[in-house]
Amino acid sequence: MYKPMLLVALFLFIALWNVATVEAGQLYELSQRASEIDAAAQEHPELGFIFSDPKTGKPADIEHAIVDTRVPSKRRLVIWLMAYSPELFDRLAGYGLHGIQVHYANRWFGTVPPDVRDAGGVLGPIRLEAATGEDYSPLVSIPKPDGMKERARQFLRWLQKENPQGRWGQFLTNDQSDLRWEKVIMAGSSHGSTTAARFSMHQSVDRVVMFCGPRDNTETWQGGRSATPPHRFFGFTHVLDKGWQEDHYCRSWQLLKLNQCGDVVNVEKSSPPYENTRRLITDCDLKGNVRQAHSGVVPKQSAFKNAEGVFRHEAVWKYLFLHPVDKIGEAVGQDADCEMTP
Repeated sequence: MYKPMLLVALFLFIALWNVATVEAGQLYELSQRASEIDAAAQEHPELGFIFSDPKTGKPADIEHAIVDTRVPSKRRLVIWLMAYSPELFDRLAGYGLHGIQVHYANRWFGTVPPDVRDAGGVLGPIRLEAATGEDYSPLVSIPKPDGMKERARQFLRWLQKENPQGRWGQFLTNDQSDLRWEKVIMAGSSHGSTTAARFSMHQSVDRVVMFCGPRDNTETWQGGRSATPPHRFFGFTHVLDKGWQEDHYCRSWQLLKLNQCGDVVNVEKSSPPYENTRRLITDCDLKGNVRQAHSGVVPKQSAFKNAEGVFRHEAVWKYLFLHPVDKIGEAVGQDADCEMTP
């Protein structure tokens, strides 16, 4: 009589312990070399795209991922297209987002001669080829395994096996042949934000977060047909960034039709939800360090801080990644003082 009762009690204890363990969750941070994940991955020395640092021999193709299962999941994956930043990834996990940073052929910019690079209609196709691994430009040859899309897919497959607790498989189609792009947030800074924008015009995604970007100021691809609508693009820059000196940012933002979603808002003179706009700027005092204007908007150690040494744009970063896309600012006309001709 007592034995069945003891067994039932034991089973209940195990079940409750498993539930408690799942509910407790934990922070998972994972990394692996792209060349270890996918045997089809290749180096492209002609594009500065290699697997090891030529000076130190250290791996140069490490990819990073993060998820915190203690935080209610937003069921969204951020693909970061720039150097790994622990500060950024910590915040993504804290927001309830999954985050990955992939190693793909993105160092081609310096290999294109300036007279060719600035001719117009050149950079957009290269960016699209680097992102998709499909043939869009005669100037580079980036096969599918070395494009951002395939690197992300292979990384997610690896993560699903290595970290099933993170539920990475939710961002892959049932046959794992592609990503569920409607759950993907493309994000980057500078060069990375520009490629994120170009790819998101080609592929519909949930959101695009653009730090200090996009640019490609000699081109007009930003004004083309976009698979991702304007209200899903969010930008943040400092007014002393060189991207403002020749109207690169205001031009790109207007070509992307972000003025349909609100005016340019200075976050130092406003507070969330920043009039529901998609165009955020800061004019915070740099104390003469103008070089910091470009990178200081990005969540990383060199980001702008207040007098107490605390990051000053925590609310802005959260807004960029989490503000409801259906809450949109009032449309305004184009900026009268923004030069639109490249």
